[in-house]
Amino acid sequence: MDHPQTPRILAPHLSNFQHRIVRMLGKVVQLRGETAVIDAGGQVDVILSRDSHLTVGHAVEIIGKVDGNLAVKVQAATDFGTNIDFNAANAVVEATHRYKDIFYDEN
Repeated sequence: MDHPQTPRILAPHLSNFQHRIVRMLGKVVQLRGETAVIDAGGQVDVILSRDSHLTVGHAVEIIGKVDGNLAVKVQAATDFGTNIDFNAANAVVEATHRYKDIFYDEN
């Protein structure tokens, strides 16, 4: 594929995507200065950028790079508010991994 790829992942997928740019949807559970914790099928540490404006209890979509410690360094963050069906969103993620050849390259 010759366009930028941001595979959708959940916390259990982090180890398979080290040093890659990914997309995650999760609920903000904690803010700690320049970091946050989101629940995306498990807890994920997020390293915030200056432009990140997260709210505890809100859904957020993170695009960022997974580091060697399985934290995600934010490149972009979008607040999705509080009315999100996480079960449906997680089902989409699982479908993208079941049919990964359609959605992303495995490198």
